[in-house]
Amino acid sequence: MIRFKKIGMFAAPALALVALSGCASSFKADVARFQQLPAPAGQSFTIVADDARLAGGLEFGHYADLVGQRLSQTGYVQASDPARADLIVRVAYDVDNGRERVRSTGFSDPFYYGGWGWRGRWARPWGYGFYDPWLFGPGGGYADVTSYTVYTSDLTMKIDRAADNRRLFEGKASAQSLSNKLTYLVPNLIDAMFTDFPGQSGENMKITLPPEKKG
Repeated sequence: MIRFKKIGMFAAPALALVALSGCASSFKADVARFQQLPAPAGQSFTIVADDARLAGGLEFGHYADLVGQRLSQTGYVQASDPARADLIVRVAYDVDNGRERVRSTGFSDPFYYGGWGWRGRWARPWGYGFYDPWLFGPGGGYADVTSYTVYTSDLTMKIDRAADNRRLFEGKASAQSLSNKLTYLVPNLIDAMFTDFPGQSGENMKITLPPEKKG
């Protein structure tokens, strides 16, 4: 949610919009991974929800398919019978309620600080702290305050060996954005998770995600 508050002149909102558009251009996903995965050699896998609230839903099924496609591209095989899978892949995702942030821009009245000047109403000496309250309001300038909401989203993935429940992989991808739409966030977080998968154990990476497509 983006709100604009005008104080004084009309140029400041335009400047704030330019600044805010930069926030929407892209965002970084932070990815942390720990792994002891054996080299892929056709091991079968099944994907389950690591959050009971997600289990059985069509939405989770869609994202599980995306994870399955990426695992298949690395050499693993989707199990035809989940009960006989070699690997159990546990996936969860979430986005928070967001935090409001404030950006302000403003300009001062140069005639407020020193010298002589004319503002169309009276001549006044600079350096005496005079200002035009009708033109600028108290403080000798104008400002624009922009508030917007930043959301934090997370995707976690764990892989266990089915035979003995030994943990082979733990990964988490997190990102901050102006969007809280899971349909946009989760696929991008999956892409971030599988960048150079499975990666070096203990590494932290920053992955640039594309902006949300409008319309």
